[in-house]
Amino acid sequence: MRPGKTCVIGSGVVVDLQSFLEELSGLKKLGVKTKGRLWISQNAHLVMPYHKVWEKLMEERRGKNKIGTTLRGIGPAYEDKIGRRGIRVCDLWSPEYLRTKIEQNLRLHTSVQRHLGRNGLPAKEKLIRSTLSLKNRIRPFVTDTSVVLSEAIKQGKSLLLEGAQGTLLDLDFGTYPYNTSSNTTAGGACTGLGIGPTVIDEVIGVAKVYTTRVGNGPFPSELTDSLGEYLRRVGDEYGATTQRPRRCGWLDMLVLKYAVRVNGITHLVITKLDVLDELPVIKVAVAYQYRGKTLTEFPQDTNILEQVTPVYKMLPGWQAKTSGFTSWKKLPLNAKKYLDYISQTLEVPIFMVSTGCRREETIWLR
Repeated sequence: MRPGKTCVIGSGVVVDLQSFLEELSGLKKLGVKTKGRLWISQNAHLVMPYHKVWEKLMEERRGKNKIGTTLRGIGPAYEDKIGRRGIRVCDLWSPEYLRTKIEQNLRLHTSVQRHLGRNGLPAKEKLIRSTLSLKNRIRPFVTDTSVVLSEAIKQGKSLLLEGAQGTLLDLDFGTYPYNTSSNTTAGGACTGLGIGPTVIDEVIGVAKVYTTRVGNGPFPSELTDSLGEYLRRVGDEYGATTQRPRRCGWLDMLVLKYAVRVNGITHLVITKLDVLDELPVIKVAVAYQYRGKTLTEFPQDTNILEQVTPVYKMLPGWQAKTSGFTSWKKLPLNAKKYLDYISQTLEVPIFMVSTGCRREETIWLR
C-alpha cells in the first residue's frame, strides 16, 4: 500500500493462490501498482481445496474439543509440507510432477474420507486443470525470494519482517494443541525467509493493553462478564480473517514476560491504550495459583494452564480521554504510570503507543 516499498511472501508461508489473485484484483481497483514490487517465494507451499475439506472434517470430529481454526486449510497444508507431500509454487511449472502429487494426495484423502463415511473432495481432473490455470497469472510474482532479500541486505536497505499471529499460537512454544501449524515466534523469520539470524538487529513485540484470543484454548485472565463484552465492543475485537468475536481479558504479565524471553524482544509497541480510558480500576495478572502453589513463570503445559487462577495487581485507571493523542506529555498521569509499569516489569523499553485506529494516532517515544 506504500509507494516505493517491496513486499515479499516467504517460503514459510502457505499460500492460497485464489485468495492471492482476489487480493491482487482489489489492489488493482485501488490503483496500487504491484508489478516489480510484490514477490512470492517459489518454495512456498500451496493451500489446496482438499485442505479446506479436511480441516472442516477434522474440526467437526473433535466436537467440544475443537481447536477453533479459521477453516481456511492452513493446518492441513502445513501437515502435507511436513509430511513431504506438499505442493509448492514451483511445481506449477512441472505439469506432470504436479499431476502426480495431486493424484497421490487425493488418493490419501479419498481413502481416509471413505473410512469416515464422507466424500466431499474435488474431482481430480478439474482440480489439476484449475491449479495449472493459475500459473500464468502468478508467474510475474514468483522468484527466489531469499536472493531478493540477500541483495537488499547487501545494498544496506531496511527490512521489516512481519510474522502473523502471536507467541502463544507458535507450534513449539504456544498453547499446544490450541495453536497454528507454524513457528510464529521471531526465530521463524529466519527459517521462513531464508536469511541468517545475524542480520536481525531488533525484535519488536506488539501487545495490546489488555489480552485477546480467537478460538479455543486456555485463557487465565479472560473476562466472560459485561466488562469483557465492553472491551470487545470498544476495542472492536473481531477476528481479521473470520470476523469471529475475540475473547477479551486483563493484561497478563506472565504471558508477556514469556513472549519477551522466547522472542528476544528488544522494543515494545503498545496498542489500544484508549480502550481503557473509562475504567476506574485496571487489573494486571502477575502470577498464577495452581494447587496451592504460586507460579511466577508462564507454564508451557497446557493441562496446567487450564487449571490456574490468576493473581491480580490493581492499578488505578485514568478516566480521561487519550484517543487520538500523539504526545506523551499530554497523556493522563495514570496512563503514563500504567505504561511505565509494563515497560519496567518486562525490562523492555516502549517506543510506540497506539491511541486509536488511525495510523497517525500514535505516540512515538524515539
